Amino acid sequence: MSKQDFIHSLMTAAPVISVVVINDPKTAVSLAKALVAGGLPAIEITLRTPNALACIKAVADEVEGAIIGAGTVLNKEHIAAVEKAGAKFMVSPGTSPNLLAAAEDSPVALLPGAATGSEMMALGELGYDHVKFFPAGAAGGPNYLKSIGGPLPDFHICPTGGVSLANAKDYLVLPNVLCVGGSWVAPSNLIEAGDWAGIEQLAKDAFALTA
Repeated sequence: MSKQDFIHSLMTAAPVISVVVINDPKTAVSLAKALVAGGLPAIEITLRTPNALACIKAVADEVEGAIIGAGTVLNKEHIAAVEKAGAKFMVSPGTSPNLLAAAEDSPVALLPGAATGSEMMALGELGYDHVKFFPAGAAGGPNYLKSIGGPLPDFHICPTGGVSLANAKDYLVLPNVLCVGGSWVAPSNLIEAGDWAGIEQLAKDAFALTA
């Protein structure tokens, strides 16, 4: 399976890729188990905390059914680190020539970030037809993606940033949107409280979005 084929399977596994900011590996394992139980196997742990890599490794090692990825991947050092931690995919908020060159040399599939048609076209020239649209809300939301779907129909998009349970369907009904990225399924208050049943229910509600 090519890396683009893997990203396609990832984006069609569920309507939401969970976007997680977490610092404790044990807590990350409990959280991931709740998300998987709720029907959301694709989990993006962002590189925004000191122990994010340890959290990725713990989920990769201990949570059956999880498709663990790394978010906020910015450079070749990040790519090498998340590869070593066991990430199956990586997500960037934008793109740069150096990042894309390093990603080509990595076995870990990249979902690159883009906010404009020009950025998508540049990625398309390099063989990327699956992109993260970020920051989705600030960059134009569903109306922008609906407009860009006409001239650029071959891109498969995951809007992230400003997406919630309330507006996710506005994105998911669009033919060029395969899934959305959402942090609302793993809110910090429920993580801090250890309310795994509550998070599992949020995951179930998210899974039902395309039902």
